[in-house]
Amino acid sequence: MKKASKVIPGLYYNKAYLNGPNTERLIQEIESFHPIWEERFSKSNPPPVGDTWRSLKRPVYWLGNWQFACHGYYHPPHQTDFRCVKAEPFPTFMQTMVHDIEKLTKRLAPKDDVPKDWHLNTCLINYYGSKLNTEGKWEDQAQVGDHRDAEPGPVASISLGERAWFQYVKGKPSDPSNVVTEQWLDHQSLLVFWGKRFKDDLFHRVQRVENKHKFKFNDHLHDELGDRYHTRRINLTFRYVPVEDIVEFDKFPKEKRDDVLPYVQTLATYSKFFRDLYSKS
Repeated sequence: MKKASKVIPGLYYNKAYLNGPNTERLIQEIESFHPIWEERFSKSNPPPVGDTWRSLKRPVYWLGNWQFACHGYYHPPHQTDFRCVKAEPFPTFMQTMVHDIEKLTKRLAPKDDVPKDWHLNTCLINYYGSKLNTEGKWEDQAQVGDHRDAEPGPVASISLGERAWFQYVKGKPSDPSNVVTEQWLDHQSLLVFWGKRFKDDLFHRVQRVENKHKFKFNDHLHDELGDRYHTRRINLTFRYVPVEDIVEFDKFPKEKRDDVLPYVQTLATYSKFFRDLYSKS
């Protein structure tokens, strides 16, 4: 894997982490998945006062464990119960890549910033693109607002496709002076961050994604939407969830199973893991 990297305390970026053949292998594995659209809330977790029922801005796919948006994601130390449903494991090349990233991270990050049992056992795949609305106009769905990744320990991010303008910020999002650091995330790049500053003190966001190189991914979304969604960037975010917080689907309370059963049924159409899981539910 190529070296074109920079390191600052708490952050490592390698612009050319993946080479051509490895990129092709990873994309081939990703293109075997069928991402889904999720609602942000559910019957057991309705919108708070002032918010509305709505879907996520983009399709997603999870590996290792599935954190359904309508259950509120995983936010330790308090929001940990019944947030992570056991999901299918990483495919072969992805797992090899993750082992490499784990070794790299343990060399770079201070021991105090890496939990004892830390390993990257969770992957969120985001499909950034544009969606054709009911008025026949394309709406850009390729931004992400200020947020933190709450899972403990270092986080790793692989970017594929069009490059994204990525920022770490503090304070009010509307104040430009609150941007602490910013950069492009390139095709084939790796970003790893850790420590109190980048994990706890700052928020991060994607401000925009370019549309210069006309990347096309076989995202299978045409199966659901006709030709109404075009993916131009795929991002994989690898995180760590302690094994005790990852629960089998049939161990979830009934109302939470009912919330996500339609998603599980959809996933079961293409995934043997979820097909077996659904047959037990």
